[in-house]
Amino acid sequence: MAFTSALKIQDDKFSSLGLSKTIVNKEQVCCYSRSLSTASDKNPVLVLIHGYPSSSYMWRHVIPLLPSDAPIFVPDLPGYGASAPIENNDKLSVGNAVLAALKTEVKRTSSGDSSGNIPVLIIGHDRGARVSHHITASGHPGISILGVCLIDIVPTSTQFQHFASPATAAKEVTGYFHWPFLANTDLAIRMISAFGPANWCHEMILRWAGSNPTGLQSLKSDDALRVYCDFFAQPHVLKASCEDYKEGATTDVERDESNQKEGRKIGVPLLLLYSEGYIGSRYAFPDVWKEWVGDGVQIKSHALGDGIGHFGAEEAPEECAKVLLDWIKGVVG
Repeated sequence: MAFTSALKIQDDKFSSLGLSKTIVNKEQVCCYSRSLSTASDKNPVLVLIHGYPSSSYMWRHVIPLLPSDAPIFVPDLPGYGASAPIENNDKLSVGNAVLAALKTEVKRTSSGDSSGNIPVLIIGHDRGARVSHHITASGHPGISILGVCLIDIVPTSTQFQHFASPATAAKEVTGYFHWPFLANTDLAIRMISAFGPANWCHEMILRWAGSNPTGLQSLKSDDALRVYCDFFAQPHVLKASCEDYKEGATTDVERDESNQKEGRKIGVPLLLLYSEGYIGSRYAFPDVWKEWVGDGVQIKSHALGDGIGHFGAEEAPEECAKVLLDWIKGVVG
């Protein structure tokens, strides 16, 4: 089966990087981790959360560039990769499932008292970045979020507002046609099923990738497109991923609005990594995020140039890792 082959490739890669695999909690979150019992405020767990339409495999290039003693937790988002779907696909529910899985793993691997708050730095790409945004603004019991890195996104509400602006609507709706399309879940599932879910996944990844030849080679390496497309071909992944976008157009936007109204903002150091020639050409970073953070919160940003596209962690892993390491050092000392 294609799924079995994709899973073996992913499992073998993470095993070679020194990570152990578990399927956690009733939500059956598939996650890969190492050294969780060693986490401290000076050496927090690095939680790496992938985006659409990928899996945790997208972090394969970055992980070897991180400190060898860093605790790492890398989940497949619920409904994606090898993780089972869950009932609610809004970003906060997904984030809560991911962090609950982390708490279970810390408790399982710790020999001493694991009742204290677990210090983490959350690093998310694309949909994973939206999960990271919502969970950081809302918090999670037993988890101490020390900082958050958001890769290649603007706030969900901001993106939808650009669909409605006469100055930007035509370009935005054309470039981001998949947002309203996928939010129409039943229609999107039937049409993508007819086209072929693996074909859709392949087309979208290459549509959003950059033009840098080295970056493209890095993105495609290690059978990555095969892994992502084979995972995506599972009917439940197609369904969950469309519901992800449906919640993005409803529950997540509503939560954005209530968070802003009630003052729930990002209250920890924020790092923004983004493609200079793509999303960076449409929005002013870091200004686009300023109203979403609390007073006095430090925002750092870094543009990935030279034709690097949406998948920065795969297209330019060395540059991303360097920026991440400098930011981590600034946050934890």
